[in-house]
Amino acid sequence: MRQMRIHKGISWDGINWNIYPEPINFISKTRDELESIYKYDPRVIWLEDRYYIAWCHGYYGPTIGVGYTFDFEKFYQLENALLPYNRNGVLFPRKINGKYAMFSRPSDSGHTPFGDIFYSESPDMIHWGCHRHGCHPKVEKVIGRVQRLEPDLYQLETKEGRFLIYYGVLTSCHPVTDLSIVWGRLYWTLITMGSNLQDSTIFTLSTNPV
Repeated sequence: MRQMRIHKGISWDGINWNIYPEPINFISKTRDELESIYKYDPRVIWLEDRYYIAWCHGYYGPTIGVGYTFDFEKFYQLENALLPYNRNGVLFPRKINGKYAMFSRPSDSGHTPFGDIFYSESPDMIHWGCHRHGCHPKVEKVIGRVQRLEPDLYQLETKEGRFLIYYGVLTSCHPVTDLSIVWGRLYWTLITMGSNLQDSTIFTLSTNPV
């Protein structure tokens, strides 16, 4: 039976990967032990002095799990950021006005027939609030109805604003590849990026071993 868990992977060139067969055993930093039916869709960013990880966490439905690591050897789990049902948590690479920030997509327990992107902020990476609507998937120039938008990976800061990697899903479940939506100083577009961390070693987190 397939189980969705997060695994560590390492590569020296970004092409050939060694995916560790054992899932990551997170060290709990929560008030009490959190039930975890599944973990998938991990996103990793460098923020302040550590690598933060946000993933889809199975806790009475999908929600946003948050953890961190200093060295990709020991991993620590914090409290879930948001209530079920929510997916696609993407942390900002730095604080905004002194607060941690995150994009997410509220959802339901099934194949969500909707999907707007929302912004939330936190003073401590535990208590999240000040939720604000980011954007919705009403795009007329694509063929068919765009069902939902889902923030993906991390952001790239530029002189003019922030690029957010995201993807769209049509009602027919085909990916959308030509969206460009603007919200305030945030520019939304589709790009592809790689991650080159310390000493030319590239790390990734995978839902299942390859």
